[in-house]
Amino acid sequence: MGAISRRYKAFGSERGFVLVAVLWLLAALAALAAIFSAFLANSARAIAVNDNALQTEALVSAAVELTAYQLGLSGDKRPSLGAFHTRLNGAEISVSFVAESARIDLNHAQKPLLAGLLTVLGAAPERANDYADRIIGWRTEGTPGAAGGEDALYRAAGLTYGPRLGPFAHVDELSLVLGLPPALVERALPYVTVFSGLNGIDAANAPPEVIAGLPGMTPLILKQFLDDRANLGNDAEAIKRALGSAAASASADKCDAYRILVRLRLRNGWQTASEVVIGLGRDEKTPYHVLAWHDGAVARGRES
Repeated sequence: MGAISRRYKAFGSERGFVLVAVLWLLAALAALAAIFSAFLANSARAIAVNDNALQTEALVSAAVELTAYQLGLSGDKRPSLGAFHTRLNGAEISVSFVAESARIDLNHAQKPLLAGLLTVLGAAPERANDYADRIIGWRTEGTPGAAGGEDALYRAAGLTYGPRLGPFAHVDELSLVLGLPPALVERALPYVTVFSGLNGIDAANAPPEVIAGLPGMTPLILKQFLDDRANLGNDAEAIKRALGSAAASASADKCDAYRILVRLRLRNGWQTASEVVIGLGRDEKTPYHVLAWHDGAVARGRES
């Protein structure tokens, strides 16, 4: 009888051990299932975002090509600005474009035009003239280390770099120009370019801030011009007469660079915007080339 009791107790202990082991195993499997489920959920979200990004890149490229194609068909009569809306693969695409001549070229604009813009954007006139000098000094070829040269000013200011002494490669270089306040640079960026190649601006399409900064502009001329501009079209002579004493910095020259804003709404509700600057080509083999590409707008997810 004692032997049977001992066997029963041993069996009960073994059964208890097995039960505990099974419970631990079930708990481990449950944890593993939870981890796997979370992994799948995260992977699904990552794939969706990646899919949105891939669709966006393809659709923006298609919009840019369509814009370049339309401009190419226009030949010498191509418009300086325009817009259109289309649908592709279930996505809504809104496109607007404007020639870079509507902006002030940092590499070609003369001091009065640069200073005029900076004054309109809040700089005191005397400071705006100094800032314009530094912008011109940055882009002007010189001898590094020469006594009295532009780079000597940067060394005297304790900066670890000097001016480019050559053309601006990108408008963001404006933030490196000696003395320019960051807030002023930030305000100036929407109105400047390095792609137009012109020392003047296209007054028919330039923003009001650029028009206001034209040397010789007065409040009265500015108001009258902005009120009448829609009726002037691209008539260079009419624009010149309307600008009066500020007409010297207006240019009627064509520009081969265009800034394209592409706004997308995908089928799943995802929205985003991209800004692309292109240069139109001179032959059929190269109808255009991308000068800059910026996915600057924050994408928004599905709308409720």
